[in-house]
Amino acid sequence: MVAAVDNKLFMFVESMPAFPKSVQSILKLADDNQSSAKDFVQIIECDPVMTVKILKVVNSPYYGLPQKISSITRAVVHLGINTVKNMALGIAAIGVLKPDKKAGLNANGFLMHSLTTALITKLLAERQGLSPNKCSDYFVTGLLHDFGKLVFAQCLPESFSNALMESRKRSVSLHLMEREYLGIDHARLGKLLIDKWCFSEGIGAAIEHHHDEDGSDVLRDSVAVANQISKILRFGDGGNPVIDKYSEAQFSLFGLSSEELIVSLGDLSTIRTEALMMISCK
Repeated sequence: MVAAVDNKLFMFVESMPAFPKSVQSILKLADDNQSSAKDFVQIIECDPVMTVKILKVVNSPYYGLPQKISSITRAVVHLGINTVKNMALGIAAIGVLKPDKKAGLNANGFLMHSLTTALITKLLAERQGLSPNKCSDYFVTGLLHDFGKLVFAQCLPESFSNALMESRKRSVSLHLMEREYLGIDHARLGKLLIDKWCFSEGIGAAIEHHHDEDGSDVLRDSVAVANQISKILRFGDGGNPVIDKYSEAQFSLFGLSSEELIVSLGDLSTIRTEALMMISCK
């Protein structure tokens, strides 16, 4: 039975749409130290749907720009290439979301949790003094950390719904219920998606192990901490009712309790607002 489920999930992952070619090109450029802002702009502008959606977000009240922005070049001038690049990735991820209603996964709640986790992970990367390109990797990992749940919700909605209900009923972390009902959890399944979408091995490993406590990996631990902060602040709903305690590695990374870290990060309500702006472009 488990082997049959594994095979069905694997085949479903293989059938899922790839990220837009523009996003794949953006990811390749991000790994190229010789790439320029102009290179990124040219790729985005070749994708008219992506361009329109980015400009819609850029011109939202959230950014409060003094004049309407009508080109990706101007958006980069005002907001910076990494902000625009993260918008493109966020918008592409939103386009993948089509969970079956029978799964019981709230689409907007899931998106809000994914986007706010991404933005908080990026904030934690900036706190560590990482480069803009590294911060983008952190954003992507936070954004996609739970996307294995989408495969469950689309491929095995009824079984996933049972795992969700039992997780809430028993106050047990969702990934443990997934293993019980589906034979695999969303983190391991998410790694299959990451491989299909050709993201880096570091991002894939962080997503696959974001519920693990053994050892230490700065990217993985940053995502895990951001995930818990998003849940503490009730930014959306990824389906997991349990807020995990920090592991030793996660505590050593920041040296603060979750409450202290949240206070040190300042007003995080802007994170929720920024996520809402991205969701509004669906």
